[in-house]
Amino acid sequence: MKRSSMALAAMTAMVAAGTLAGQAHAQSNVTIYGIVDAGVEYVNHASDNGGAVRAISGGKNTSRFGFKGTEDLGGDLKAVFNLESGINMVNGQFDDGPGAIFDRRATVGLAHKKWGQFTIGRTFTTTYDYMLQFDPMGYAPNYSWATSSTATGGRKDGLFSRSSNVVRYDGDYNGLKFGAMYGFGNVAGSTKTSSKYDFALGYENGPFAVVATYDRQNGAGNSVAPADTTDYIQGIHAGASYRFGGAKVMAGYRNYKKTFVTAGTASLRSDMYWLGASYDFTPAFTLYGAIYHQDIKDASDADPTLISLRAQYAMSKRTALYLSGGYAFAKHGQKVSLSRDLTGAADTQLGVTAGIQHRF
Repeated sequence: MKRSSMALAAMTAMVAAGTLAGQAHAQSNVTIYGIVDAGVEYVNHASDNGGAVRAISGGKNTSRFGFKGTEDLGGDLKAVFNLESGINMVNGQFDDGPGAIFDRRATVGLAHKKWGQFTIGRTFTTTYDYMLQFDPMGYAPNYSWATSSTATGGRKDGLFSRSSNVVRYDGDYNGLKFGAMYGFGNVAGSTKTSSKYDFALGYENGPFAVVATYDRQNGAGNSVAPADTTDYIQGIHAGASYRFGGAKVMAGYRNYKKTFVTAGTASLRSDMYWLGASYDFTPAFTLYGAIYHQDIKDASDADPTLISLRAQYAMSKRTALYLSGGYAFAKHGQKVSLSRDLTGAADTQLGVTAGIQHRF
């Protein structure tokens, strides 16, 4: 059976099960949700042949669909689950890679009103979720470098965003938030190999919010994966925001370090900074702006910069039109790309995206 047919059958069964469960137990519920986001982008220096005009999926947010639900167990305790898959709106295919259906999220756990939530499975990292509100462009594929810097000069010193084999905790204590995550390496004979951990501490008080995170991903090592020479990857993040009236100012920082098991191989290090703001001119019209800069600790590298703008018009609570623009430039003649996933063909790149998004 084809993967798409299997996925459709699984989804149909889940919806039916959720409907029956909702009828049998008033305390249970299942919600189907998602984002469909598509547009048209013009970008120059797309290749050595010149620029390109192309249809794109997820210009503002990655298109996705999912199922989430809770069951009231009594005593302020609930069972929770979440299954989420990415969609490529351009071709209608799953956006999760070979063999994957719910690559974005597949978790089950328990949540207590007072003591917080524990989940297990595949999920977004603590750093990802805690830093999201501090990116002015909202981790937009077009155009944000907060989750991942450009693919300039072979360097993509990105944010640790998703992990499998995870146990995660999240708690909120009157505005003080704490999150912790551990990802098992699932390697016999070693608890360290391929393991991951992530911690975050945040605080919100009225219009002010601040957060700091630390994560580490241990490599597989030569004994497990001969082609993997990574010792560990470490990330340190910080973010702050302040809202006044219809305006919100946001700032973020990432320190990235990657080390290797091979003797004499220099570590890869960089700092990423970003600053931006949003302003609600009317309840329907919002303007966003941001600047991102990556300082690579190599005198000959690109140290790229991205300037981004977005105008958004909300046609309803669920449907919005947007127009985004980005301009990226790099030093030392290095190639630069607006996208966090593609490589450019020159030391500058300009792009414009017009799109529509609907949430359900």
